[in-house]
Amino acid sequence: MIVLIPHSLEEALSLLDQNPKADILAGGTDIMVEMNYCHRRPEIVLSLRHVAELKCWQRFGDTLRIGASVNYSEIIKSEIANLAPALTQAARTVGSPQIRNTGTIGGNIATASPAGDTLPVLVALNAVVHVKNIHREREIPISEFILGVKRNALEPGELITAFSIPIVRGTQEFLKIGKRNAMVIAVANLALNVDTKRKQVACAIGSVGPTIIRCVDAEKFVMSKINWDNLGLPDAQDYVAFGKLCSKAARPIDDHRSSAAYRSHAVSIMAQRALKRSIQDRIL
Repeated sequence: MIVLIPHSLEEALSLLDQNPKADILAGGTDIMVEMNYCHRRPEIVLSLRHVAELKCWQRFGDTLRIGASVNYSEIIKSEIANLAPALTQAARTVGSPQIRNTGTIGGNIATASPAGDTLPVLVALNAVVHVKNIHREREIPISEFILGVKRNALEPGELITAFSIPIVRGTQEFLKIGKRNAMVIAVANLALNVDTKRKQVACAIGSVGPTIIRCVDAEKFVMSKINWDNLGLPDAQDYVAFGKLCSKAARPIDDHRSSAAYRSHAVSIMAQRALKRSIQDRIL
């Protein structure tokens, strides 16, 4: 196996252009598992560990741009924790400290697993994925970037360089259910964004379909019910109705981690809890 080790983004893109079928190694927390189980045998690997440009993050007004190689620990420990709280909540649930020190958000996006912990947050925030090759740069809404189970919109020679999310005035929540409390793949997860400035609600669910699902009907329902002046709901049953609409949006399957019925029920409960925490239990 050939391992290519660029030391700049320009060099990485040049090497990728010459080797468009190379497997990209960022943190390696996904690809190494597949290699250990003989599910993947790459001939060429392009390691991004020494590309400093991908490890930076910046704030531009009300937009946060995070480099693809920023790891989960950086998300948790840096000012990003205050600017994107749901992303930080999701990052805390990822693996062990060793995995969080190594795994990257860009890798989570590229892997495009329905159970990816940061993906519901990014979908709920309408994140934009920045990709680049030696000829051009593209900006792709994450809803268009993730095409299906472990399928993304990257073209040969392209690399994820960063992603952008808005800095939202309001509340954000991330919830996850697994078979145990730590180091577990999600049975179901959910992100909720209540934007008090734009008077919008966005909810996305993961591990309950072939890709991350936006709960559009549930969003419309709760936006029509919220009293934006005091950030409350007139009827306690509205929380239940919101949860049921989120559950209805799910397309779960039975597998070794859970039954479809349990996943649907879990989505309903998580949605109710997230909404209560966002608009009932907090004063903004």
